[in-house]
Amino acid sequence: MLGFIWFIIMGGVIGWLASLVMRRDASMGTIANIAVGIVGSFIGNRLLGFLTGGGTIGAWPPDWSGVAGALIGAVVLLGILNLVQRGRMR
Repeated sequence: MLGFIWFIIMGGVIGWLASLVMRRDASMGTIANIAVGIVGSFIGNRLLGFLTGGGTIGAWPPDWSGVAGALIGAVVLLGILNLVQRGRMR
C-alpha cells in the first residue's frame, strides 16, 4: 500500500515539475499533474529504460535515474499535448 501512495505522490511531483518546465502550471490542477506524472513516468521509463537502467517511479528509496526518465517522459507528454491543443510547442 505504501508503494501505491508513493507512486501517486511522485507522479504529482513529476507532473508539477514538468508543468513548470513547459510553462503550463497555471492551467493544470492537481489531478492533471498526477495523471501527467504517472503517464509520463510510464512513457519515459519505457522509452529511456535501456539508457537509465530501467528504474521505476514507485520504488523506495527512489531510483533517481527512474525519476529523471519520468520527468523527461512527462515533459514529452506535455509537449505533445501542447501540439494537439494549440498547434504549437511552447
